[in-house]
Amino acid sequence: MMTEPLYHFINARLVDPASQFDGPGEVLVQGDLILASGPQVAAPSHAIILNCDGHALMPGLIDLHVSTGEPGEEQRESLNTAGKAAVAGGVTTMVLQPDTQTVIDDAALVDFITRRGRDRSLARVLAAGALTVGLKGERIAELGLMADAGAVMFTNSDRPIVSTRTMQRCMSYASAFDALVASRPQDAFLSEGGMMNMGELSSRLGLAGISSAAETIAANRDIQLAELTGAKLLLDMISSEATLPRIAAAKAQGLDVTASVSVHHLTLNENDLGDYRTFAKLSPPLRSEQDRLALIEGVKSGIVDVIVSGHDPRPAEEKRLPFDEAAFGASALETLLPAALSLYHEGLIELLDLIRAMTSAPAQILGLPQGRIAAGAPADLILVDLGFPIRFDASRMISKSRNSPYDGQTLQGKVLSTWVAGKKVFSALD
Repeated sequence: MMTEPLYHFINARLVDPASQFDGPGEVLVQGDLILASGPQVAAPSHAIILNCDGHALMPGLIDLHVSTGEPGEEQRESLNTAGKAAVAGGVTTMVLQPDTQTVIDDAALVDFITRRGRDRSLARVLAAGALTVGLKGERIAELGLMADAGAVMFTNSDRPIVSTRTMQRCMSYASAFDALVASRPQDAFLSEGGMMNMGELSSRLGLAGISSAAETIAANRDIQLAELTGAKLLLDMISSEATLPRIAAAKAQGLDVTASVSVHHLTLNENDLGDYRTFAKLSPPLRSEQDRLALIEGVKSGIVDVIVSGHDPRPAEEKRLPFDEAAFGASALETLLPAALSLYHEGLIELLDLIRAMTSAPAQILGLPQGRIAAGAPADLILVDLGFPIRFDASRMISKSRNSPYDGQTLQGKVLSTWVAGKKVFSALD
């Protein structure tokens, strides 16, 4: 019986938010597990030395919000291409939304996605089950059976559940087996027909706007339902400053309420729409600069727990249209880390706080063993050149649908290599 190789990462800048460690260090890996980590690690002579040359070695990113086209719309994005894009961007675990053409709303489909991800994706794939059948917001899906099949959370994706009674029943059902409900806070009536953030710019461009009230009203409702039912609630991809006090109050009250924000809403604002740039047409819409800065403060303070990519690739024929006809969404797995690192380079947030929101925080919310560099943890690691300048070219993206609001922008930070379960699955140097 052959012994699995023993790898000794040396000369690294270890960045491990779970232990609050950021400094020179070493890591020992064998098989799919980390054996040891610290400033110095004793390793046997037969260990294979991997010199990190002073670059940052950190846990692989965990992305809680990824949409693909499989099953049904593989031309938009397959699990294979999403997995390749993910590991190139440093994402080692991705949670797939149920909003595929064949909605993931029963146990067999959860099992299908899990097995298909294991077979075809370089990154780990976890499934989010639909809260309601067909995401129609009417009949509650079989949450218990999907949880048994491996669903890690339940969501109606970007389709609001209009009926408060239906949402209450979903949360009550989920709370019975301690499942996480992820809700996009957006009032269906206030957001109907909206194309962008409501304000002076939307008026000048002649586009229907979506007010921040659409978010805060829905967030208030779902927080109150979480209190009523005892459900675990993730407010998914918040976008406005006005929502933050509601989340802070819920946390202070002891409710199990967490929140995520997309990297786009931390690094871009409504002005990035320019002259009707459809690649920056996102859901929720990009908001004001004041909202953006408030969301950054929310991540720093812990009011906002998680940063996600919001990966929602759309083919060119859905984006190269008049603004009011173009689809919402952007490919984002490859830009999550370098875009987020711009906040660190600009001095807006400490590196540990930034990386925590993409590693140990999402791992804690889902109860995953990943997201940390410690003995016994899965060997999901990324080596990153934090200062490497990138002139981002969307035409060279690995993702099938090459559309990004960062096209042509200069970003900083490059993933040099990615390891999933102790195996190198990506190298920018090979």
